[in-house]
Amino acid sequence: MTPSPVWHPFTQHGLGEEIPLIERGQGAVLHSADGRQWIDAISSWWVTTHGHAHPRIMAAIAAQSAKLDQIIFAGWTHAPAETLASGLIDITPEPLTRVFFSDSGSTAVEVALKMALGYWHNRKQPRQGIIVMEHSYHGDTIGAMSVGARGVFNRPYAPLLFDVTAVPFPAEGAEQATFDALEAACKAGAAAFIGEPLVLGAGGMLMYPAHVLAQMAAICAAHDVLFIADEVMTGWGRTGTMLACEQAGVIPDILCLSKGLTGGSVPLAVTLAREEIFMAHWSQDRADCFFHSSSYTANPIACAAAVENLAIWRDEPVQQRIDDLAAMQTRALADIAGHPQVAGTRQCGTIAAFDLHSDASGYLSNWAVHLGAFGKANGVLIRPLGNTVYVMPPYCITAEQLDRIYAVVRAGLDGRT
Repeated sequence: MTPSPVWHPFTQHGLGEEIPLIERGQGAVLHSADGRQWIDAISSWWVTTHGHAHPRIMAAIAAQSAKLDQIIFAGWTHAPAETLASGLIDITPEPLTRVFFSDSGSTAVEVALKMALGYWHNRKQPRQGIIVMEHSYHGDTIGAMSVGARGVFNRPYAPLLFDVTAVPFPAEGAEQATFDALEAACKAGAAAFIGEPLVLGAGGMLMYPAHVLAQMAAICAAHDVLFIADEVMTGWGRTGTMLACEQAGVIPDILCLSKGLTGGSVPLAVTLAREEIFMAHWSQDRADCFFHSSSYTANPIACAAAVENLAIWRDEPVQQRIDDLAAMQTRALADIAGHPQVAGTRQCGTIAAFDLHSDASGYLSNWAVHLGAFGKANGVLIRPLGNTVYVMPPYCITAEQLDRIYAVVRAGLDGRT
């Protein structure tokens, strides 16, 4: 068989891992070309919400593709984008009045950072510093890497990254250290603080309570520092509510959304901003405009998928499915918590996670390779973050399918006990 020329992301090809050829997806199950099946325990990198190939979203994509596939969005518009923008404004807090389209979580973050810096620049106030949280991850483009944790993800690219101020992760019992560091950084005149609300994803599914998020947002507001909420992963119900910020009563100055925006079907992202941030770029001077775009900004087909996703949230019992999945996760975590390899079980909404005892914690722990391969051999798509195992399936998953995921994980752990 001729080797594939494809270079896969986050894949060390030198390990010779099998790379199955997936032919189709349905609900929570992926099907390969040779007839095998896998339960998708991670929503295909946290994007699939209602399930693979949801018929309503697929129909919307097909219908739009027959009418308009692509149009430049600089100075032009189309109905799917206008409908989607209005729909997003309807479901997000009132102060968020402007919607800027992009194509991925990383670019949504890049847009947010540029909006924040442009806001202060156009107001003729010299604020340029960005505050971040320890262990955070915001994407793999240069700006997104700069505001994420420094480590194995971005070590080769260190010369390209700009300096930021990092505050400690608000671990239980040590929250005051985070508040103090954040206040000091804000007093120094930072432009913005960017954070993942309630759950730090790639940093190890680290979780902190809503009252901590509320206090951090309040500190930013007290010092007129813009708060950027990266809800690329935490949005669309993952933490139990449409947005994680809702649980803290927090309204960010800038909000980043992607992944579940289209139900996970096609790439699309948005960055929502308060009116004053938009108005800082509104001028008769063309030099003050917001200089950002990509060729496929607000692609009509992707926007049509997202419009249908919003309709599904309105028409179907999505919140009930989220609540049911959260309850199932609680029971499953309680059951596996007693395993001798398991420590630190935690949950936020539909996201369940735990750590494994290991002599090498962190992303390069061999647990990731072992459990990933074991799951692949036993019908479950799971991809641990080093020695952190997480389960984040589509909301359509059945109790039997979720039980199967945990049974396979347990069997994988037993093999190395």
